[in-house]
Amino acid sequence: MKKSTGRPDNSLRIIAGKWRSRKLTFPDVIGLRPTADRIRETLFNWLQETIQREDCLDLFAGSGACGIEALSRGARHVTFIDSSSAAVHAIRTNLQLLQAEGYALFCDDSLRWLQSASRAGSQLTPTQYGLVFIDPPFSTDLLSRSAKALEQSGLLRPEAFIYLEWAQDIPSAGLPATWQLLKSKRAGAVNFCLYRRHRTESSTS
Repeated sequence: MKKSTGRPDNSLRIIAGKWRSRKLTFPDVIGLRPTADRIRETLFNWLQETIQREDCLDLFAGSGACGIEALSRGARHVTFIDSSSAAVHAIRTNLQLLQAEGYALFCDDSLRWLQSASRAGSQLTPTQYGLVFIDPPFSTDLLSRSAKALEQSGLLRPEAFIYLEWAQDIPSAGLPATWQLLKSKRAGAVNFCLYRRHRTESSTS
């Protein structure tokens, strides 16, 4: 979930794909901060060779900007998680407006959802994810906690990509040792990075 900008026009633009340039609205929710257009454009340029037919998990989905962008660009499935019922309702409304397919929505605390999600998945979600977006509210310790819970959940494929967005330096000391940094950039006060998971013989889920 991400921070409200206080703008009168709570809208975001899909950058590319089948819904290119479509504008979507999102509600005023404390902590809701859509990933900026230029950051999403950079992120999906990094991912352009891998996004097609990918199974994605959008933790702290907020406006759903990253997950919807992924669907627009050909992702096979996106699971959206957010603790705000207003945010989840808005994501559902926007996905229905776009006549989207291949998604699941859960109104739940992301850490609780990760802890309870079955290793075998369910009829609503893929067994494992190849791409995960983690963009928690900045004024929390949820980045490293979510990373640890995700690594332990059994929901990541062996060489999954993980996107992190944070207001300060990414706390690498709190990230799983199996996550290796691929790309890193800063936009204003926001740091955003792309990691790839590499399993070793001694690593555990």
